[in-house]
Amino acid sequence: MDVMPLLLLVAGSAAIAAAARRTPVPAPLLLVAAGLAVSYVPGVPDYTLDPHIVLPLILPPLLHTAASDSSYLDLRAQLRPVAMLSVGYVLFATFVVGWALYVIVPDMPLTAALVFGAVVAPPDAVAATAVARRVGLPSRITTILQGESLLNDATAITAYRVALAAAVGEGATWAGGIAEFLLAAVGGVVVGLLLMAPIHWLRTHVKEALLQNTLSLLTPFVAYAVAEQVHASGVLAVVVVALYLGHRAWEVDFATRLQEDAVWKMVAFVLESAVFALIGLQLPIVLRGLGEYEGTEAAWYAVAIFLVVVAARFVWVYPSAFLPRLLSARIREREEKLTWKGPFVIGWAGMRGVVSLAIAFSIPLTLPDGDEPFPQRNLILFLTFTTVIGTLVVQGLTLPPLIRLLKFPGRDVQAETLAEANAQAQASRAAERRLDELLSDERNALPGPLAERLRTVLERRRNAVWERLGQANPITGESVDDTYRRLSREMISAEREVFVKLRDGRYIDDEMLRTLLRRLDLEEAAAFREAA
Repeated sequence: MDVMPLLLLVAGSAAIAAAARRTPVPAPLLLVAAGLAVSYVPGVPDYTLDPHIVLPLILPPLLHTAASDSSYLDLRAQLRPVAMLSVGYVLFATFVVGWALYVIVPDMPLTAALVFGAVVAPPDAVAATAVARRVGLPSRITTILQGESLLNDATAITAYRVALAAAVGEGATWAGGIAEFLLAAVGGVVVGLLLMAPIHWLRTHVKEALLQNTLSLLTPFVAYAVAEQVHASGVLAVVVVALYLGHRAWEVDFATRLQEDAVWKMVAFVLESAVFALIGLQLPIVLRGLGEYEGTEAAWYAVAIFLVVVAARFVWVYPSAFLPRLLSARIREREEKLTWKGPFVIGWAGMRGVVSLAIAFSIPLTLPDGDEPFPQRNLILFLTFTTVIGTLVVQGLTLPPLIRLLKFPGRDVQAETLAEANAQAQASRAAERRLDELLSDERNALPGPLAERLRTVLERRRNAVWERLGQANPITGESVDDTYRRLSREMISAEREVFVKLRDGRYIDDEMLRTLLRRLDLEEAAAFREAA
């Protein structure tokens, strides 16, 4: 097996994603554009999206990362709009886009058109979260988009399986389709509920941080595989487990959280970068298989379907946002008041991504008899590719200026800092009471300076947030808190240099150096996290 193409893909996509941070262009768009350009460079190998790799091996960790970073409480508060999008919209888009393709393309069977509708129905989790992080959407809209992108793949994959069964003549019925959907949805949630508590118990009882992080890396794959084994939704199982683990992450050992945060950020960065580059690299493969359709004809189909996909989302989003509020006083009381701006952004933020392409590539080449090709498979692949590229480029590029044009209210930094300071003050008072209780026990006797050091650290933590509200240094522009952290890091750096010199002079060995450096690294990490 030649691993060089894989290494080049990972290294190249990571470098482009890192460079994108210095440009106003979101990384997903730059990666797709780079993939499109590189795909025609002589000597570049074909990078074919294998659904047997993307769905069970790439999708689970990306979903796990997104769900772990999401707020269970916020998602629960926005459950109605999330459900309307992740279930209602996906099914609506499957039928509308499928019917449009059936009408537009001559000789396109309706069942095959519905397969395409299910393929392009779900906005992509990776695309939605990547762009949402960059553009700074209001928290409610971000929660809705993230919740939709976490759950809609389950609906789309189930709809695809039902439509595919009808297309290949396996006698799919409405009753059977509904039953399969319920099995996938309920089964995926049940598998997640059954796995989440035992996995969390292991995470809190395994004391070795390396073992805990190994368990963390295995968790999304285990949840996905177990659910798929019983014909349930692996997507929902992964999301349920990740939401629970993220909600209870505070119960895990601090060393595990530090390592886990770094490991998952690296995994998400590498996979997200490679996934978007892979999308662009599919162009030659898709065009070679286009076959009978000429350039102008295929381009017309692509533009027409893109417009239908974009319009169908708005047709669903506005009624689903406003009609329930008009019909239910309880919803009006429970949910904040809506304007036209929020649904407009949600309607425009419907980027498709790698999941659509992976599902499209899983369409069989032939019907079950093995002699007749699957109807219009090459055209479906091409239209999936153009829809993904079109939504990523057109909507992804215009979303940031659109949000600026609509002038959403920005974050109230002052109010957030006050809330943080009040929370820290309450926690510090509780810690101070606990410290007094512990020091009153003779088994916890400490020399005066050490006991005072504990109180000083506690006081420092309590004052740090309030100092951010204070006046900046007239010379450096730093707050008192910023200066404190900078000086702390300078002191740690000086200690680190001395430890290295002592190792080089053979006064201490490398094992002791690693122990001392790790202690300093933890202190510096704590200072950095405070600064963030």
